[in-house]
Amino acid sequence: MNLSDILAFGGGVLLLLVAMQLVVLFYTSVRRASAVRMQRRLDSDLFSRRIALASMQLKRQEQAGSWSGTRKFQIEKIVKECDEVASFYLTPHDKKPLPIFLPGQFLTFDLNIPGQRSRVARCYSLSDRPLPDYYRVTIKQVPATAGNKPGLVSNHFHTSLKQGDILDIRAPGGGFYLNVNHLTPVVLLAGGVGITPMVSMLNEITAMSPQREVWLFYCVRNSKDHIFKEHLERVARENPMLHLHNCYSKAGEGDAKGQQYQHEGRVTLELLKSELPSNNFDYFMCGPGAMMQDMHEGLLAWGVPEEKIHMEAFGPASVKRTAAPTSAAPEAGAVAPKVNFSKTGREAAFGKDLDSLLDLALAESIPISYGCRSGNCGTCKTAIKSGKIKYRKNPGCDVETGSCLTCIAIPDGDIALDA
Repeated sequence: MNLSDILAFGGGVLLLLVAMQLVVLFYTSVRRASAVRMQRRLDSDLFSRRIALASMQLKRQEQAGSWSGTRKFQIEKIVKECDEVASFYLTPHDKKPLPIFLPGQFLTFDLNIPGQRSRVARCYSLSDRPLPDYYRVTIKQVPATAGNKPGLVSNHFHTSLKQGDILDIRAPGGGFYLNVNHLTPVVLLAGGVGITPMVSMLNEITAMSPQREVWLFYCVRNSKDHIFKEHLERVARENPMLHLHNCYSKAGEGDAKGQQYQHEGRVTLELLKSELPSNNFDYFMCGPGAMMQDMHEGLLAWGVPEEKIHMEAFGPASVKRTAAPTSAAPEAGAVAPKVNFSKTGREAAFGKDLDSLLDLALAESIPISYGCRSGNCGTCKTAIKSGKIKYRKNPGCDVETGSCLTCIAIPDGDIALDA
């Protein structure tokens, strides 16, 4: 090869390199322009969704309080979800519009149960996102166990109520709910039937802000107890921002790890640390008291601020937060305050083994209606005729001066109640 051939070859190579460089620059510029357009579309979509969320929040605020007392609902249908669990679809008997609620809130039922001396109130979480034509609650039938009677209300729902029956229901309420105006990532922690408010939150996020990151950790014994299994799996398939982690504490025959569930055992802090990229989330949890107590303490130890931990527990058991309570139990050796129930003319001492005025009333067979037993529904509200009370936790609903929520109140000295 002579010099001219070498120069010609080198020139060709140089031209090829320049052409390749131009192609790379062109491809890069096209990708950059496409990314900019995509980002603009995402920003526009996010802006539109923020407007929609703000509009929905305003509508919720406008409709709040539009329904006082009880309202009659008809059981439209009953759907079995898994062993001992069924969903009840409720439509307004008057056919008027339903007020929108905040995902995570509950309904309070005012029930006439045969064999009971008075009407019985109970609270159940709404298990779907706010929709205009129905509410849904999902209830586990609580069987009798050693030393415990079967669940009065849950068994009434499962064995006595049927499609077409009419129920008296109070408006949605409760301070445990998802802020729909925020788009910050969230972690949902559920055990057993505690999945119900989480599904309400998840369905709302999926419909209104699917770009919001969600981590759901859900623990049940096995596939027979796996509530909303197909629904959760479908939502996870269709929404890449949902990270679904099912935990089986006692896998059954035919339960395959990696298919029905991802983790053996219960939801623990160690599991969260191994799966979450950081601790910088808002945490919502609902489940057995022991689970929530452990998770609450663990999250605090991990450096999660108290205000980012949100919990719901119906029933007498509650999580003991590390923050200073609004009251303290009577000191050992102190004289037990006397509680006078003026309507019945009975009086009893409030012992240090009692957690609330409601506990004392129930022990003395004093009829006080109650629902959530956690200071949220207001069913146990009772007038104070004399004396003062202290609260073990801040009430989750409004209480007028001169009354108290007996389920979370203790006496501050001798007291008389209108009960």
